[in-house]
Amino acid sequence: MSQLFPYLSLVIAYLLGSLPTSYLIGRIFFGADIRAMGSGNTGATNALRTFGPKVGAIVLIIDVLKGVAAILIARYLMRQTSMGYGFNLIESLSGLFVIIGHVYSVWLRFKGGKGVATAAGVFFTLMPLPVIFCLILFSYIVYTTKYVSLGSVLAAGSLLIIELGSQLIMKFHNLPRLFLVLIIAALIIYRHVSNIKRLLNGSENKINFREKQVQENQ
Repeated sequence: MSQLFPYLSLVIAYLLGSLPTSYLIGRIFFGADIRAMGSGNTGATNALRTFGPKVGAIVLIIDVLKGVAAILIARYLMRQTSMGYGFNLIESLSGLFVIIGHVYSVWLRFKGGKGVATAAGVFFTLMPLPVIFCLILFSYIVYTTKYVSLGSVLAAGSLLIIELGSQLIMKFHNLPRLFLVLIIAALIIYRHVSNIKRLLNGSENKINFREKQVQENQ
């Protein structure tokens, strides 16, 4: 039975990621569908814009915790097996599955957020010091420019550069993690393509942490 635990960890990770936090909060407490509001995605930034800073903070915390929980569950399940190999692989795959679940939620017809908050939870659990640096960078960029998308893209790129440097120094000691960072950095940048285009032409929306900014689309 314990031999099934690695597969179970991936299923749990995906279902955790698929939990549509902002959608559920919007439906239960506001009677609104966040997918029809603002940018239409279910991430923390759109929740902040549509429902206000308190809801945005709650969504952010829960989405981060989904990433943390997926890794901790994978570690626990792998320790219950007799497998002497594959720990790093299952750990990284669980991180990938929880982020994929958030971005492509099975409960929302495979649509969701952009994966930044959940990825932060995953990578903080796997590699806390680099993530703290990237979080400081993200916070500085958002504070000075008011562009969450710019902070997200630069933080993702910075984490990839740090991981590449670390792997080179340590002679590629954890290839699954390297590939995880590469895939997720690419996914986050891909999910922000429209934002990048708006940044380049000067039409990207700035964030306002004090009030709701958009109304439901008609």
